[in-house]
Amino acid sequence: MSQSSSQPNRLAQGGRVDRTRKLTFTFNGKRYTGHPGDTLASALLANGVDVVNRSFKYSRPRGIVAAGAEEPNAVVQLGASEAAQVPNVRATQQALYDGLEARSTNGWPNVQRDLMGSVGKLGGSFMPPGFYYKTFMAPASMWMTYEKYIRKSAGLGRSPVESDPDIYDHLNQHCDVLVIGAGPAGLSAALAAAYSGARVILCDEQETMGGSLLDSRETLDDAEATRWADAVIDELASLDNVTLLARTTANGYHDHNFVTLHERRTEHLADVAPRVDGRRQSRSRLHRVRAAQVVLATGAHERPLVYANNDVPGNLLAGAVSTYIRRYGVAPGQKLVLSTSNDHGYRAALDWHEAGREVVAIADARDNPDGEWVEQARAAGIRIITGSAVIEAKGDKRVSAARVARIDIDGFRVAGKAEELACDTIASSGGYSPVVHLSSHTGTRPVWRDDILGFVPGDVTGLTPAGGAHGVYALDAVLEDGVAAGNRAAEAGGFPAASVNLPRASAHRESPAVALYQVPHEKPTLRAPKQFVDLQNDVTAAGIDVATREGFESIEHVKRYTAMGFGTDQGKLGNINGMAIAARCLGQTIPETGTTVFRPNYTPVTFGAIVGRHCRELFDPERYTALHQWHVEHGAEFEDVGQWKRPWYFPRTVNGKKESMHEAVARECLAVRQGVGILDASTLGKIDIQGPDAREFLGRIYTNKWAKLAPGRVRYGLMCKDDGMLMDDGTTSCLGDNHFLMTTTTGGAAGVLEWLEIWHQTEWPELEVYFNSVTDHWATMTVTGPEARQLLAEITDIDLDKEAFKFMDWKEGNVAGVPARVFRISFTGELAFEINVQANYAMHVWKTLFEHGEKYDLTPYGTETMHVLRAEKGLIIVGQDTDGSVTPEDLGMYWAIGYDKPFPWIGKRALSRPDTRRVDRKQLVGLRPHDPGVVLEEGAQIVFDPEQSIPMTMVGHVTSSYYSPVLDSGFALAVVKGGHHRMGETVYLPMVDGKVHAAEIVSTVFYDPKGERQHV
Repeated sequence: MSQSSSQPNRLAQGGRVDRTRKLTFTFNGKRYTGHPGDTLASALLANGVDVVNRSFKYSRPRGIVAAGAEEPNAVVQLGASEAAQVPNVRATQQALYDGLEARSTNGWPNVQRDLMGSVGKLGGSFMPPGFYYKTFMAPASMWMTYEKYIRKSAGLGRSPVESDPDIYDHLNQHCDVLVIGAGPAGLSAALAAAYSGARVILCDEQETMGGSLLDSRETLDDAEATRWADAVIDELASLDNVTLLARTTANGYHDHNFVTLHERRTEHLADVAPRVDGRRQSRSRLHRVRAAQVVLATGAHERPLVYANNDVPGNLLAGAVSTYIRRYGVAPGQKLVLSTSNDHGYRAALDWHEAGREVVAIADARDNPDGEWVEQARAAGIRIITGSAVIEAKGDKRVSAARVARIDIDGFRVAGKAEELACDTIASSGGYSPVVHLSSHTGTRPVWRDDILGFVPGDVTGLTPAGGAHGVYALDAVLEDGVAAGNRAAEAGGFPAASVNLPRASAHRESPAVALYQVPHEKPTLRAPKQFVDLQNDVTAAGIDVATREGFESIEHVKRYTAMGFGTDQGKLGNINGMAIAARCLGQTIPETGTTVFRPNYTPVTFGAIVGRHCRELFDPERYTALHQWHVEHGAEFEDVGQWKRPWYFPRTVNGKKESMHEAVARECLAVRQGVGILDASTLGKIDIQGPDAREFLGRIYTNKWAKLAPGRVRYGLMCKDDGMLMDDGTTSCLGDNHFLMTTTTGGAAGVLEWLEIWHQTEWPELEVYFNSVTDHWATMTVTGPEARQLLAEITDIDLDKEAFKFMDWKEGNVAGVPARVFRISFTGELAFEINVQANYAMHVWKTLFEHGEKYDLTPYGTETMHVLRAEKGLIIVGQDTDGSVTPEDLGMYWAIGYDKPFPWIGKRALSRPDTRRVDRKQLVGLRPHDPGVVLEEGAQIVFDPEQSIPMTMVGHVTSSYYSPVLDSGFALAVVKGGHHRMGETVYLPMVDGKVHAAEIVSTVFYDPKGERQHV
C-alpha cells in the first residue's frame, strides 16, 4: 500500500475512515488533518506525531501505546475555549471532529522541550519510590514551600475556570439483561437474550460496536468479520426489546446489579454540544441501570512486555499496531521489530508487512513456535529470532533501534549477546489480561488461571462473564461462550433459552504462549535502564523491587508505595506485570501475591455527567411554603433553612423609614408576649407513621416512653444517634392506636426519615411499621400569645376551653371552613395553637386569620423572633445548641429519658459509657451578662480565669445569644464544663478586641419559669 501525501503514515486504502472528507484539528497549537472515523490518536499517528505527552513523574517524552481505554500516555486537554476545557481525555477514545483543539497535559514550556525532562534522566536515584515521604519530612518550616511546587508539578491537565456551557442528563433504566461490551461475545450474548424475549441493553465504549471484529484478520462465514458484526448490530437495532448504547462506558458496578453507564452523546461532534431545532443537546448522559442480570463481555487487554526504555515513543502494543492499520488505515512507522511471547503478536507483523512496511524481525520468547500465524510470517520471509526478546529500546523522542538477545526466562537472565536492529517502531505482546475491573468493583477478588496466564472474574451474584473477560480467546469459542452467557442470563430472569445461528469461524491453530512479564537485561534490574511497568504513573520494575526490599510484601502496600495502578489508568496495562514482578522478588507465585482491587470509575467521568441537571439553580433547589407569596407581598426578609425560604422577620416602614432587624424583632417579640402573633411553621418536618408496631418503634427510636400515649395526645421526644448524642427533637402526636404524626426540625427532616428507614430495614425488619413524608402535604400556622384563644375561636368549631383542650392535646375540626388538625403546642412559652390544614387551603385560612385578627393587631413574626422567644424559655434548637457531642443529660433533660424502658432504645448503651457519665462534660446553662446591655457573641469562648496567660483554658462556648425586649437585657444559652453544678458562678468571655465580658451562670429558663402562661 502507498501512503497519503498529506498524512505521512496514512495508508492509501484500508480501514473504516472516510478518505473523501477531511477534518482539520490542532494539537499543541499546530494544525493537522484527519478523516471521519478517526480517533484523535489515529489522526496524530497518521500525521507522524511522535511525542504526545510528558510522563507524570520523570517528564520523559511519551508516545501513543494503545488504541483503546487502556492507553496510558495520550491523555490530553480538550477544548477550544476556556469554558469548554476537559482534562484527562484519552486520545484513543476521542473521535475526531472538525475544529477539535487538544493539548498535552504535561510539558513546560512545551512537550518537545520540557525543562523537567532532566529529572527523567536522573531517574530513580533522584525520585525513588516513596521519595516524597523520605525527602520532604524536614524541616517542617519548609513544608509549605515543598507543597507549592509538588502541587504545581503534579496532576494531569487542569480544570476550567469558567462555567461549563453544556448540560448533562441522568436517566434511570431497568432491564432484564445488561450486556457490557459489544465485541463478538457481547453481540452473540445480546442476540441470545433478545431472542428469549428479555429486555436487553447493550453498551460499548467505542464509537462503533464490534470490538475486536473491527480489526480482525479472521473470517466469519468466509467473509470479513466486520460484515457479521454490522448485520447483527442492524438486527439488534430493529428489535423493540433492545437498546443499543455506543460511546457508552460501564464505569461502576455496584450492589444488586446497579451499574452506572457514561454515554458520550455529543463529544464526538464538537467541544460544546450543538443545538438541534434550537434546543440544547446534552453533552453526555449518566444511565443508572438496575439490571436483573449482567453479562460481562468486556474482552481482554493485551499486556506489553517490560523491557528497558519501553516508554520511548514508537513502542506500541502489537494489537494496537494491527488496530491502527486495519481499522484506521494508519501504519505508525516504517520499520518494525516485534517482541512477543504468543501467537497473537504475529498479527502486527503480518498486518505491517501487508501494509507495505518493513518488518525487520520478530523476537519470539518461545523456542519452537509453530502456530498458523507463525507459519504465515515465515512464508512471508519475515525473520524470526526464537527464544529471544527485545531487551532494550534505543532512542530519545522516537525509537531508533531495538536490542534483541536470547533470554533464559526461568533463570531471568540474558543468555546470549545482544543484536542491535535499526527500526523506528517496536511492538510487543506479553499475552492478554481479561478485563475484570467491573467485577472487582463489587469487592470480589478475581481468580488466577495458569492456562491463560491471567485473572478472571470471581463469582458475583447476577454476573456472567463471557468471551475474553472469561478467558476465552478463540473466535469460534468466544461466539459460543457469548450465546451461552446470554441464555444463562435470560433463563435466570425467567425467560426461555434461545437458539442462535452462529457464523462459521475460520480455524486457527496456535502454539502455547509462554509466561513473560519482565524481560531480563544484561544489568540487574536496579542498575538497568528504566523498565516501565505502569507508564501513566512512571512505576518501574526497579521501583517494585525496591518496595519489596523495603519490607512491603502485600501487593496493596506495593501499589500504594509505588503508585502502580493509580489515577485514571487503574492498572489496565501494568498491574499483571507489576504483580508478577513483585511475586518474583518475594519468591511467591502470582496467586499467592494476589491482585489489587480496582475501583470505580473504570475510565474518567466528567463532573458534569455525575451531577447531571443538579447544578446552578437545581443544585440546591429553593423550597417555598404555600404562604410564600403572602410573605413576599408583606415585605418579609428571608433566611435559608434546609432549602426552605423561611420568613426571617417582617420589617415595617414607619414615616418613610424601614425598621432594622433589631427593631422589627423587638416589636414582634412584644406582640407575641402581649397580644397575638402568627408564624408560618409549614417547613417543620412531618412524618406519618403507621402500623401495628408503630408505638414499639417509637419507643426504640426516642429516648422517652411512648407505650401509653393516648390518641389525641402529643409528646415531646428526643432522638439520639447510637453514640448517645442528640440528633433531633420534636413532637409526635398520636392520631390513632397505630397511627402517629412525627415532627422534626426543618433542616433535619430528610435525615430523620432516612434514620427511621435504616433502623427499620437493617435492624428491626420484623416490626410492621411504615413511614411517609407529609411535610409538603400540610401547611402549619402557629397562632400564639395571650389573645390566641379569642382569635382562633372566631373561625373554628373546635372547643378551645382550657379544660376541654389542654396543653399537649390535639383535635380535629374546621378552621375557616377548612378541615384541620389543631395542636396545642408551644415553642414560645405562651398560649399557642398550631393549625395544620391541607396545603392548598393554607392561603385562605391565613388570610381569614388576618381578617379576624385585625382587631387584635395580629402580628406575623419570623424565625429570628421565634429564636428569641424559645431561648427565653430555654428551649433548644438542635444544630445550634447542640453540635453532635451533646447528650440529653448534658441538656438537663433527664425527664425525657426512659432508662427503665423494656427495649434498649438507640443511644442508651452509649449513655452508660464512662465518658458520657463525666461530671465535667459541657452542659447547657443560661448566661446572664453582668452588663444588661451586652449581647454576647454566639460562639464566644468561655473561661473560668480571665487572668490566665495565653493559651487560656476554654471551658465552653455560647450557643445562642439575643437581646430580650421583655427582659430588657441580653441573655444567652451556653455549654459550660460542669455547668449544672456551677449555678450562680461567674464566667468570663475574652473577646478579640481585648474586652472581657462577665456573665453569671443561671437557669436556662429566663421567662415564666413555672410555665404558667402556656397553660392558661
